[in-house]
Amino acid sequence: MHSHPKKSLGQHWLHDESILQAIVEAGDVQPEDTVLEIGPGLGTLTRVLAATAKQVIAVEFDQSLIERLETDIQASNVTIELGDIRTYNFSTLPADFKVIANIPYYLTSHLIRVLSESDNQASKVALLIQKEVAERVAARPGQMSLLSATTQLFWETQLDIVVPAAFFDPPPKVDSQVLVLTRPDIPKYKNRAPILTTMKAGFSAPRKKLVNNLASSLRLDKQTVEDGLGKAQIATTVRAQNLTVDDWSELAKHLL
Repeated sequence: MHSHPKKSLGQHWLHDESILQAIVEAGDVQPEDTVLEIGPGLGTLTRVLAATAKQVIAVEFDQSLIERLETDIQASNVTIELGDIRTYNFSTLPADFKVIANIPYYLTSHLIRVLSESDNQASKVALLIQKEVAERVAARPGQMSLLSATTQLFWETQLDIVVPAAFFDPPPKVDSQVLVLTRPDIPKYKNRAPILTTMKAGFSAPRKKLVNNLASSLRLDKQTVEDGLGKAQIATTVRAQNLTVDDWSELAKHLL
């Protein structure tokens, strides 16, 4: 029973053992860990996870793959569930669970948001995603976007191995890379809501000056915004992509 990847679901299978092993290592999977795998597909990564982790919960959106997964994967520490990760109840998982996934491009930013805002937050996440998106998430000031700023508010980000397109079946148009998100031991930012609001306002029109974006989105007059920037020690001429997460945090204190 050969399962063909579905274009509509952005499915690309990966079979190379050394790459699968490297993804598990990127997620720092230990023998005591519970791992949530998103989109197990044909179960190639699931098998490697099962050999390392205490427990693997594999959530698959594609109904047609479930039966095959249940037949192919006989490991007693693997649970296969039909479900949509966008509506998944993370509170059912033990604290400090880890997330490993080879996910379709279109799901990336939505998935990161769901994982970030969950009350039961993973301790580590390793995502195999489009290389250029991985780079965008892990960007540094000068190259920041709303995606990188909001992700880095919750996680420490780093880039791991690059997986060339040729390793996938079918090969996607671009290379992929493992993005690793690590939850800080002590959350640096306690009250994130106002910081998120300020970031969203600041990035609302990337071509415009930060002052104008903040003023129009937060419904403040320009002078108030300029004063806030001054108090946060940020130049009024700066663009949103140049700010650090600390800058946004400081700015939120003076504007909201």
